[in-house]
Amino acid sequence: MSIGQLYKHRTLGLSDEVVIRMYRVMSLAAKYDERAFMLQRAGKIPFHVSGMGQYAGQVGMAFAMEAKKDYFLPYYRDYAFVLAVGMTVKDLMLAVFCKAEDVNSGGRQMAGHFGDRKNHIVTASSPVTTQVPHAAGIALAAKMKKQDLVTYVSFGEGSSNQGDFHEGCNFAGVHKLPVIFVCENNQYAISVPLHKQVAGKISDRALGYGFPGVQVDGSDVLEMYRVTKEARDRAARGEGPTLIEMMSYRLMPHSTSDDDMLYRTKEEVEENRQKDGIVKFKEYLMECGLWSDEQDRELQEELKQEINEATKYADQAPYPKPEDTLRHVYAEGDDH
Repeated sequence: MSIGQLYKHRTLGLSDEVVIRMYRVMSLAAKYDERAFMLQRAGKIPFHVSGMGQYAGQVGMAFAMEAKKDYFLPYYRDYAFVLAVGMTVKDLMLAVFCKAEDVNSGGRQMAGHFGDRKNHIVTASSPVTTQVPHAAGIALAAKMKKQDLVTYVSFGEGSSNQGDFHEGCNFAGVHKLPVIFVCENNQYAISVPLHKQVAGKISDRALGYGFPGVQVDGSDVLEMYRVTKEARDRAARGEGPTLIEMMSYRLMPHSTSDDDMLYRTKEEVEENRQKDGIVKFKEYLMECGLWSDEQDRELQEELKQEINEATKYADQAPYPKPEDTLRHVYAEGDDH
């Protein structure tokens, strides 16, 4: 790594403490992901969708947003993102165990459909991409009310071919809405490789809707932070949306119901595993003199304990009661 690349975080206004916290969040997300995958294989939980390989980019973007002020519509692989903006591992575990205390839906929705009112996280539906026009609608409401906030919405590259994506982008472009569209391009829409589903660059599609699009290396957490910060500042100034295409690689099967060896090779996966953003960011911190192998061992042990406690709590928590079937379906009380 060149001298010019060292301490890049400081040129971006990020303290040493903040970048260490960024590394902790992406490491925690990876630990959770590994545990959830094992729990599904052991028959303890019904289903899991992995986000492994996309966590560095997610953390970079999350730290560029303003938690508890902005609104977030993440898609189902965004574990690191939601952890960075306020959710906890216990929240994620309660969801994947389908327990009544689940803040997302009271154990009624498929895991990965994040929803947390206090952290301004709006849940998506199972049909992919429907969150894109919703994000444009929230941004429109914020603009009409003159609220100082920006909306963030993410989706996969397969989703970028859906009509909802284009309608949401067009509407946001026409009205110059304060929204950031993020395509987390992980090279595969379930079993379909990128070259069979997308012609050209997804980020270039923004030009047709009158706003900027940029393609970014999703394994570079600091570059993802920089680009997202610029997009947020632009939206906050009233200059409209930005489309960010985060280039990454899905290291795990599409879900626990998928056999990815039917459409790609172990060699391809392993080659990309060596380029993972968590590995690269750890090396960066060590070269900056901010991290050591001993600190990393201590962190991994701390995160393991946090995961263990969350797993035990969620495993023992009660399931939803039959009489609570309509909870989280209709508005309750006067707060609606």
